[in-house]
Amino acid sequence: MVYVGAGVVQYVLLKITGCWLRVIVTDRFESTPGVFDEIDLTSVRELRNVLYAHGMRPNKSFGQNFLIDRSVLAKIVEAAEISATDEILEVGAGTGVLTRELAKNARHVVAVELERDMLALLAETTRTYKNVELLARNLLFVDPVEVFGEVPYKLVANLPYYITAPTFRHFLESANPPRLLVVMVQEEVAERIVAEPGDLSLLAVSIQFYGRPHIIARVPASAFYPAPKVNSAILRVEIKSEAPLTPNERDSFFRVVQAGFSERRKQLHNSLTHGLHRKNEDIRAWLTAANIDTSRRAETLSIEEWLRLWKNMPTV
Repeated sequence: MVYVGAGVVQYVLLKITGCWLRVIVTDRFESTPGVFDEIDLTSVRELRNVLYAHGMRPNKSFGQNFLIDRSVLAKIVEAAEISATDEILEVGAGTGVLTRELAKNARHVVAVELERDMLALLAETTRTYKNVELLARNLLFVDPVEVFGEVPYKLVANLPYYITAPTFRHFLESANPPRLLVVMVQEEVAERIVAEPGDLSLLAVSIQFYGRPHIIARVPASAFYPAPKVNSAILRVEIKSEAPLTPNERDSFFRVVQAGFSERRKQLHNSLTHGLHRKNEDIRAWLTAANIDTSRRAETLSIEEWLRLWKNMPTV
């Protein structure tokens, strides 16, 4: 087997400037084989070698902790319930360890990776999977309508901890949101997302508004290389078939929710008074009209109660 080192990297970088990179052997490398096609990316030794061959080491600023546990990979794929007709969007594809497992089951996988050196490696490790397509872009600038049109898709990802909340918001608010999300996130974040009324947060309301989140499995730090300082969890979010509100209504709704959580230790009538710049007596009357006790705190309201509160909101 022959690896054409710099030539491969140069070819990949030329394609990056055009954003799209088709991972089709005949399109990219013709018959030239690569040494990284079927390398075991769950082996720390082999992973180190392949990173070294591309002049890389795990980058903490990018949240690079590579998944090396086969059983966890299997749980992610199983949770996504991938069929031969599925379109999959994977953001933060990294080395391709998850990409390859997704490609074995799906019709089409679009793998998003921003870092150029990592994208060059990803092109090598996925080159034999003709149903994989690479997109060189910041995941927060990926437009699902541009990628899939109106075709339904599933989002599967091992998310860097620092970008979890913005990722959820970006894709859930898009014109074509995923019909299912299966993501690896920090365990503490997963617990906040699946919280019940009494322990809800702005993050939990922001996700439960769109779908039903469940923790599929808890993942120890040892499942990654290098091991992070915290444990993770596989989170599955089943998206509601119909959005509860229109985009304009949604923005208005979340302004109310954000105001409610702006001062969590205060009673709701106080946080809404300050957050929405309204008179306290008007806020109290509003809560009463929505059949919500004025002494309640934001974390105790269910999604249904937040919606009822918003629908009863008086005009300015």
